[in-house]
Amino acid sequence: MKRARFFKITFILIFLLLIFLYISNITLFPENFLIFSHETLNISLLPGLEIKQISSSNPNLNSLNRFKAIQVSNGAENENISGQIKLSLNLFGQFPLKDITVNVIPKSTVIPVGNTVGLKLYTNGVLVVGMSEIEGEDNKKYKPYENSGIEEGDMITDINEKKITCTTDLIECVNSSQGKSLKITYVRDSNQLETNITPTKTTENEYKLGLWVRDAAAGVGTVTFYEPETQTFAALGHGIMDIDTQQLINISKGEVVTTNLLSITKGEKGKPGEIKSTIEDGKTIGEVYKNTAFGIYGTLKNKAYLEIDKSKAMDVAIREEVKVGKATILCAIQNSKPQEYEIEITKVYTNNNYNNKSMEIKITDPKLLELTGGIIQGMSGSPILQGGKFIGAVTHVLVSDPTRGYGVFADLMLKQIKSVE
Repeated sequence: MKRARFFKITFILIFLLLIFLYISNITLFPENFLIFSHETLNISLLPGLEIKQISSSNPNLNSLNRFKAIQVSNGAENENISGQIKLSLNLFGQFPLKDITVNVIPKSTVIPVGNTVGLKLYTNGVLVVGMSEIEGEDNKKYKPYENSGIEEGDMITDINEKKITCTTDLIECVNSSQGKSLKITYVRDSNQLETNITPTKTTENEYKLGLWVRDAAAGVGTVTFYEPETQTFAALGHGIMDIDTQQLINISKGEVVTTNLLSITKGEKGKPGEIKSTIEDGKTIGEVYKNTAFGIYGTLKNKAYLEIDKSKAMDVAIREEVKVGKATILCAIQNSKPQEYEIEITKVYTNNNYNNKSMEIKITDPKLLELTGGIIQGMSGSPILQGGKFIGAVTHVLVSDPTRGYGVFADLMLKQIKSVE
């Protein structure tokens, strides 16, 4: 009897787990994809789930393997095609579950850059980076933020329906409250939320919320490429994270400025190196409009500072073209002039669409190893070239071995520019 009961409970748990897995797979499955002409989009599906093609805006966009991959091809290897494919996610090929749109864009040509620049980012509101007790005018400790629901990483955008664009705005609003409850609007995970906090009056006759906030961030990185068609540049290959919350900073605007190289600290095992530069008195090169997990994006106002050479434009490789073996990176380590250095691509993760660790790389160039010891901070964004094509950018270093690190696929970076909202 007990044995039968055990098997029954086990069966029910397995059944519920399977239902959960299927619901999760269906719910999390993207409704929109963006791929390049001739690119293969591999899709992982649980048994019983299938994808069917409903329609296509271009008769050449019709090569679809319903179980594993979307393959866009018109039989002409060097001819670019574009358009849109409408698909349906089905259960057992009979029951429609979700509509899917695949936007196909032509292959692009970009100019790899490799110059080091300074980046200044300004948030869309003020970012909560910490909390602390406040000593009130009665010398007692208070936590005004307690039970408000606000957490580190939240972005405060409005107080009493007044826009908050910087820390000065917040301080002025809180002090003018005279201790009355404030209606605070904040954003978490793209969701707008509201709460109320009553400020505490301090012995200095000021009012405070007990929140530590920040409205800007700055750093140094490498410009990866410039796309003439959109006059857009990409840099870093990864996003700029807040140093305290370790979350991607939601920016309202930003600047790209020139830098002055101060020194280079070589990387060692367990101790990453860095390019030390100053951005003080830096001249503005362009504006930043996007901070993503796959890099920083913006428009250039003064291309002369980056010495962009149109004659060095090259095709963007799709990920199937990236091969294990020799490649080069372009970075400005000596004399502030970008130079090519040899690397080895040791692994390629073709199916990775989720983060910026698309390939494993190893620095092999003796000159670069002598200068930097491998990959160092500030080299993020250095373009990776192979077979006369732009294939990606350096993103991370392995702390345990500075000669090794990761790179992101070129297509993942370029799709941030081409993305269909």
